[in-house]
Amino acid sequence: MKTTQLFLAASLAVTLASGASVNDLSEKKVLTLDGARKVIAGAAAQAKHNQSAGAIAVVDDGGNVMALERLDGTFAAGPNIAIGKARTAALFKLPTKFFEEVIAKGRTSMVALNDFTPLQGGVPLVVDGQIVGAVGVSGAKNADQDNELAMAGAAALNAATPDVTYFDKDTVVAAFAKGSVLFNNGQPYMVHASRREQTGMAEIHTKDADIIYVLDGTATFVTGGTAVAQATVAPMRSAAS
Repeated sequence: MKTTQLFLAASLAVTLASGASVNDLSEKKVLTLDGARKVIAGAAAQAKHNQSAGAIAVVDDGGNVMALERLDGTFAAGPNIAIGKARTAALFKLPTKFFEEVIAKGRTSMVALNDFTPLQGGVPLVVDGQIVGAVGVSGAKNADQDNELAMAGAAALNAATPDVTYFDKDTVVAAFAKGSVLFNNGQPYMVHASRREQTGMAEIHTKDADIIYVLDGTATFVTGGTAVAQATVAPMRSAAS
């Protein structure tokens, strides 16, 4: 009898699982540890700009701590307060500044709520309209700066990360040895490792910005004037003696 009951329960579970339709489920964005660290970095950068201390906490949408950083000079209670602000912003899906203002206007009964830190400095993290967590800051120079740092952290989560192309030392040395192109992938710009070792060699680029680095000896650079014996060697590029 027990075996039959277990079999029936398993069959029912499979039936329920297989019967779920797309209307019964929804996709959900989840904050990753890398994302949490990005928020911390954004808030910390703003703190450095303000020459401020601060504790920065990041939680997921359930209020669970994912990352926490206490900057030098932050008072001891800062981390716990920052966590409280972050949890409040995540669980109530509103900036903690909203609750501070509501209470200041007379609704003091809200302070009786459990696990509730109605102090500005907690900001929800929103990605594509979904709240994926929150950031809380405590211990900056004042309450306004707590909020400013939290907002900077939240903004950092959605900031585009620029592509970075890295060239190792040997590649750069080899390129300068040949005077070759380092980077040109169809973009409206390129990085060319040109070299000039003799007098009288010149190029005229009508739409280029040159970064010039003298490795040895001295060099004289002339801007303006008229080129002598100028000849076009490529579009928007000429050579002259």
